[in-house]
Amino acid sequence: MRTVFSADWVLPVSAPPIRNGAVAVEDGRIAAVGTQDELGRGLDYPDSAILPGLVNAHSHLEYAVYAGFGDGLPFAPWIAIHIERKARIGLPEMEAIARLGAAECLASGITTIGDCSFSGAAATACAELGLKAIVYLEVFGFSSTEQLQTRFEANRDRIAHVLSDRVRLGISPHSLYSASPEVWEAANELGLPMASHLAESEAEREWLAHGTGPFAEHLPPAREPASVWTLADRGLLSQRLTFAHCVYVDDEEIELLARHGVSVAHCPRSNALLGCGIAPLRRLLDAGLTVGLGTDSPASAPSFDMFEELRAAVFFARARERHPEALTATEALELATLGSARALGLADEVGSLEPGKRADLVVLSLEGSPFVPWEDPAAAVVLGGSPAGVAATVVDGEVRYERGAFDWHELRQKGTNARDRLLGLAGNRGA
Repeated sequence: MRTVFSADWVLPVSAPPIRNGAVAVEDGRIAAVGTQDELGRGLDYPDSAILPGLVNAHSHLEYAVYAGFGDGLPFAPWIAIHIERKARIGLPEMEAIARLGAAECLASGITTIGDCSFSGAAATACAELGLKAIVYLEVFGFSSTEQLQTRFEANRDRIAHVLSDRVRLGISPHSLYSASPEVWEAANELGLPMASHLAESEAEREWLAHGTGPFAEHLPPAREPASVWTLADRGLLSQRLTFAHCVYVDDEEIELLARHGVSVAHCPRSNALLGCGIAPLRRLLDAGLTVGLGTDSPASAPSFDMFEELRAAVFFARARERHPEALTATEALELATLGSARALGLADEVGSLEPGKRADLVVLSLEGSPFVPWEDPAAAVVLGGSPAGVAATVVDGEVRYERGAFDWHELRQKGTNARDRLLGLAGNRGA
């Protein structure tokens, strides 16, 4: 069956924008991209743009209801309060939170995520709601046997029935400060896609280098100093690895990451809200690194709103470099689509509107906004887009979200109940 989506503009990302554009979809894939004169109007959306489904390079669906927890705390105690509260809930609550997170991603125009998952609940949530994902199961600590043969395998086996070409398996040694090089080596040997957190805060770097600073109050003593060079010496840097954050990386470290084909997930709102700083995005891009855009989680961002993330990327890059061309709207949109797809190793399938790729797209209405009539469609999308304007989110040719047609009341209620437990409040609300 052939379906045509048409709008004022189509932004393929891999090609220039098309005025009065259309996208034809057949059997879950893009059959053609062109003008309405060439393809017809089909499902027509006035005052709208059609763009590739947004690709969230770094998320934590299981923290969808953690918004505001520890706000204003320094980085190390902020992490500690999240660990303490997470211990108050079990797998059913984690799964309920992750389902809500998946729904919120779809409502934000996100069709694919790279999710670092504590329990694996993100995998079942994505499978149920139709969100594409690489789910990186997290491992921690010093014992590779305990983490890989017990924790990782238990979570992997529990979610095995939902894994597919849509929901794929990865592994996440959480960070250099929370997973030993031995755990990293054991994880790497599995040959899976890998994700981790790197150079997010000054406190992290101080603890890794000297074993001192705020982290010393919350973490066991490091067995030995560690850095990205430690991973390089052990052959653990590769194209399979994506690092989130990279706020505190110097030129030599950037060159090292680029030389090994490592990707970076840029999370500007999270880094700013936690007071960690702003990653040197322009230097990362100029060094040839593959960079995508990630929302992180509501624990720090505080939402899965990719349009807010796009604007933050533009604002902070221009402020850091003190130049309006430090990041253009067109470059930002590529970060959130094809750049993130490349970072996750999925660019052959998603991230741009091209014949043969999966039919993942978002229809964004800018009706009533100051950006219509249109001048620059990329600027209008990046500076004026919002989840409220998402008319439809399509994954593999199927509408997975449509404005006004999806009622996720039950998901929200269960998420609220889980937040009650996290906060230690007496009783739950509703069923």
